[in-house]
Amino acid sequence: MSINVAVAGATGYAGGEILRLLLRHPAYLAGELKIGALTGHSNAGESVGSLMPHLPQLREREIVDTTVENLRGHDVVFLGLPHGHSAEIGRQLGPEVLVIDCAADFRLRNESDWHDFYNGDYAGCWPYGIPEIPGNRELLRETKRVAVPGCFPTTITLGTLPAVSAGLIEPSLSVVAVTGVSGAGKKANVKLLGAETMGNLRAYSPGGTHRHTPEIIQNLSPFSDSEVSVSFTPVLAPLTRGILAIITAPLADGVDKLQVRAAYEKFYAEETFCNVLPEGIQPETQNVSGSNMVHIQTHVDGRAGQLVISAALDNLTKGTGGAAVQCMNLALGLEETAGLPCAGLAP
Repeated sequence: MSINVAVAGATGYAGGEILRLLLRHPAYLAGELKIGALTGHSNAGESVGSLMPHLPQLREREIVDTTVENLRGHDVVFLGLPHGHSAEIGRQLGPEVLVIDCAADFRLRNESDWHDFYNGDYAGCWPYGIPEIPGNRELLRETKRVAVPGCFPTTITLGTLPAVSAGLIEPSLSVVAVTGVSGAGKKANVKLLGAETMGNLRAYSPGGTHRHTPEIIQNLSPFSDSEVSVSFTPVLAPLTRGILAIITAPLADGVDKLQVRAAYEKFYAEETFCNVLPEGIQPETQNVSGSNMVHIQTHVDGRAGQLVISAALDNLTKGTGGAAVQCMNLALGLEETAGLPCAGLAP
């Protein structure tokens, strides 16, 4: 097998993470996967070594313009571009190319949701890149187009899905999710400066206004007999990587902690990247940093009649780049876990 891969937006955080993972992929190490065009917009003409010295294997490579011409001729094209830039490129790449989009352009099935939360024309939807959602893995094995999910929806969906699908909760979710600054991408923004973020916590896009809200509802609704509602507020923290989501929902009548525990362990028993932690151990962002894992814990608050779910992941790995490589593996018929680390960086 010979696989030629291009990365558009290679100098962004998502593109850099995809490259980091590809460079440790067994197919790359065996000489079967080749890294082709690396494209960027403002960095065209510069070397990888000067922009991303953490990728020494590619230090002599030059960043080229993000054009369809530079991306054609590859077996796989990863699109690590801002929202609204992927759709046209995706249309112009042939049906034989596996195109994996890390932006939001093709995530939403409902056109009205797109118009409510994003600008520009609705481009349609592609198979959705959370393989752990029942039914998705089969679609991803047969596709040439993948919409990588948002990092918040991945955390919240995988944290909540066992409870929703087993009817353990009323699907009225209240979510607070703490995130690091890399989730906003590599762009100049005063609110993301070190002086603005260090020693500071700030909520933003509160209660249903964040763009990822309809994506979370879309993911959970097929598994619930009742209408799913989500009140979601993210909090920006002085972290480089990581998301910790705390999800609270009313318990269904008669549900106890043993039922909850059994449902979660059964749901994720065969899922390599979903780790239901031992009782009493809470998810921590440092334990998933650099890994493709989601760490999950549940707590039954009997007095309040609530299920409290904690879930943590690395927004750049399982939340973006790792999900993209995981989907590539499935679509190409490779081992799904190939090149994807389970061990995090701790401390």
